[in-house]
Amino acid sequence: MGIKDIMDSFKKNPVDKLNTRDLQEEEIRLKNRMERIRKDINKIEKDKKQKFQEGVGADMMKKKMLAQEIKQLDTEARLKLKNFTTINKQYMFISNLTVVKKYEQDLKKNKIWDKIGEIGSENFESALINTSLVGKDFDEVLNDLNRVFEMDITDFEAGEDEAESQLLDAWSSVESGAMDVEEVEQTISLEKSLEKEREETEF
Repeated sequence: MGIKDIMDSFKKNPVDKLNTRDLQEEEIRLKNRMERIRKDINKIEKDKKQKFQEGVGADMMKKKMLAQEIKQLDTEARLKLKNFTTINKQYMFISNLTVVKKYEQDLKKNKIWDKIGEIGSENFESALINTSLVGKDFDEVLNDLNRVFEMDITDFEAGEDEAESQLLDAWSSVESGAMDVEEVEQTISLEKSLEKEREETEF
């Protein structure tokens, strides 16, 4: 059962009819997809750094050509990061849903189960994306579920592409000695954004 089937089943009959094994298998599949995308992004970031280094000391025409190539790579990396973020949200939802399923019988004895039924599948889905229940005991899960109903749902928005002028300024800073290559590479890298997503995944 894939993520789409699980989501459809969840919307029709939240939690009750879901199979724990299906959830666990989907959890593994999503984690593997995120790892593949992470490797792709790291490779693109390496290519960006290499092209930036090629521009240090180069003539203006070469810099402009490299700037366009870096911008194209940056766009590709941001699209992959956006995909990574989407899959990460699905992963968090499935992981937390697995925990809810694990404590299903205990939760049914508590008023929180009525809240889960009343909040609606879409709102509950959003709530599960914005919390971490994995590795917690029942009391902690119960407290977190009570809190998530009050949370605001926010979406990740990728930043805009690097402007050509910023890259030219960066090369100028390196060539004048104002900044070193490593410092500038950090400013044009998406690795921090990717690492943040990974930290949120690794409960």
